[in-house]
Amino acid sequence: MHFENLIRTIKERREMLQVTQEMLAELSGVGLRTLKQFESGKGNPTAETLNKLGNALGMELTFTIKNIDN
Repeated sequence: MHFENLIRTIKERREMLQVTQEMLAELSGVGLRTLKQFESGKGNPTAETLNKLGNALGMELTFTIKNIDN
């Protein structure tokens, strides 16, 4: 998974909607510290956390699992 792209997309969406990190944390139920770590590229969010952030921002997150052995 390309976390850099995911991080950038979520952050850009948040900024486009003029939502602060504090507001997004409250809207999503994700801790502010967790959100700040994620946006700085230091966190390792769970799928549940990503889903909560996406829902709060009106985004649908999808995941693809590939077999890289072939």
